[in-house]
Amino acid sequence: MKVGIIGGGATGFFAAINIAERHPTWEVEILEKSNKVLSKVKVSGGGRCNVTNARSKPSELINFYPRGGKSLYQVFEQFTTSDMVNWLAQRGVPTHQEEDLRMFPTTNDSQTIIDCFLNTARKLRVKITKNCGVAKIIQEQEGWSLATSQGNQTFDKLVVASGGSPAVWRMLENIGLNIVPPVPSLFTFNIKDPRIEGLMGISFSDVKIKIIGTKLYEAGPLLITHWGLSGPAVLKLSAWGARELAAKDYKFNITVNYLGEVNSDQARTEIIQLKTNHPKRKVLNYPLFGLPKRFWEQLCTYCDINDEVIFGEFPKKQMNKLIEELTQGFYSVDGKSTFKEEFVTSGGIKLTEVNLSTFESKRFPNLYLAGEVIDIDALTGGFNFQACWSEAWMISQNI
Repeated sequence: MKVGIIGGGATGFFAAINIAERHPTWEVEILEKSNKVLSKVKVSGGGRCNVTNARSKPSELINFYPRGGKSLYQVFEQFTTSDMVNWLAQRGVPTHQEEDLRMFPTTNDSQTIIDCFLNTARKLRVKITKNCGVAKIIQEQEGWSLATSQGNQTFDKLVVASGGSPAVWRMLENIGLNIVPPVPSLFTFNIKDPRIEGLMGISFSDVKIKIIGTKLYEAGPLLITHWGLSGPAVLKLSAWGARELAAKDYKFNITVNYLGEVNSDQARTEIIQLKTNHPKRKVLNYPLFGLPKRFWEQLCTYCDINDEVIFGEFPKKQMNKLIEELTQGFYSVDGKSTFKEEFVTSGGIKLTEVNLSTFESKRFPNLYLAGEVIDIDALTGGFNFQACWSEAWMISQNI
């Protein structure tokens, strides 16, 4: 039996290794278009590889998948995050859990995961063919043929784990599979605004962001960047709103409450108390609510609050403006930027095309689909990888 795997990423390697372990007499070959394999593993988690998440209950996990979450419930029942941790431990790779429940190899080095996969694949005699682009996928009477840059190949069974590759999606569409048009997910918001200009690197522990004209809102940490706003709150919003924001061509308006749970009335009450208790304090020099000093000073300047304004003589107009900016600051988003190198897409092969008990195509026997090539995507935190591991495991057990 000969198995071909298109894609030398996380899903492809995990499928190849587990297929080869389960069927040691089979020929398993990974075909990778570039001269590098496991490149997303390399950059994940800032080079530390956020390999999975400590949440292990399927009922908890599915809440982190904007597309495909409910469909993954039965998949996570078969292979969950704790199974992945055990899988790595059995191959000499211990992991550790961080406060936010993300999990990393104890070395904090993604190369540890890459070496584990490469060494295990070699031991199992998995063939890895680099610089092998696939130009055409052809269904044969029994099995599949591939026209590649290194010649034609035929496989009894084919696993497509090519990630978000437009070229592969077109080939799959050409054989008759239905595809949800892919759009970016997990991106940052491009904003040019004097209130945040020059403040890159400043972060907030808990804000609330709402996209005006939609039901989309999110809470969590926020980061000011060179190009606008990022951080978990923004990335979650971009994931849940991936298709809606694409339809808007990434031009939309947001409101930001930098105070999180504190509303405008509560903010006003605190400022009025300061007027009474510390009337001589200069507003510009006294950041409230634990806000970063540079941000506070820049926002005060934007609200026409100069170095002479004290809390005891805080003009009502400037106070109202400051409270509005703190609790419902209005910003215009004009475009998006990729989150680091961890590009994720929403879209791909429709889940109705796939038997989610085996990840085999319902209409095309011996064709298996997993990873980002299908319409499943997740928030950051190790969830995209876990979907890859679980789907690849299901393929290896059922192929």
